[in-house]
Amino acid sequence: MFGKVKKVFFTGIFGILYISFIAQIVYVLGWVPGFDAKLGWMGLLAFEWLALIAARYLSKRSSNSAQYNGYGRRR
Repeated sequence: MFGKVKKVFFTGIFGILYISFIAQIVYVLGWVPGFDAKLGWMGLLAFEWLALIAARYLSKRSSNSAQYNGYGRRR
């Protein structure tokens, strides 16, 4: 039961983060004046994207290790 709630919760949270990331890209490309400022903000968004990918990876890895904890190690 808790696993299903956790899966829906994290899927929703990551969905919101992806939508927020796309909105930030649209804002930077559309409303930030100057090429240098746009380039700087896009660089910061690249780091945010890497953090989002890392969080998603660690979330899935944590979920899988909790699901198969102890399987195949000792009997």
